[in-house]
Amino acid sequence: MSDANIRIPKEARDRLAEVAASEGLSLRAYLTRLSETVLTAAERAERAEQAKASLNAWTGYAPTATEEAGLDQELDRRLSQVQRP
Repeated sequence: MSDANIRIPKEARDRLAEVAASEGLSLRAYLTRLSETVLTAAERAERAEQAKASLNAWTGYAPTATEEAGLDQELDRRLSQVQRP
């Protein structure tokens, strides 16, 4: 396996190294594991479609695009009310 150099701010590198060390991993091992678990936008969209299909098959629930937009707005509204530390 060949290595690659990635330029990031020192603070980001130090934070990632700290997180890796807290899990007993080297930064290289941590980033490798992270790259295997993070989904691309296309993969997230595909999983969302699969989840919607499963929900529909299980419960018969199939929201329209308008209902989904309303639910998204309600979720955004509620999330905006949450205090962040």
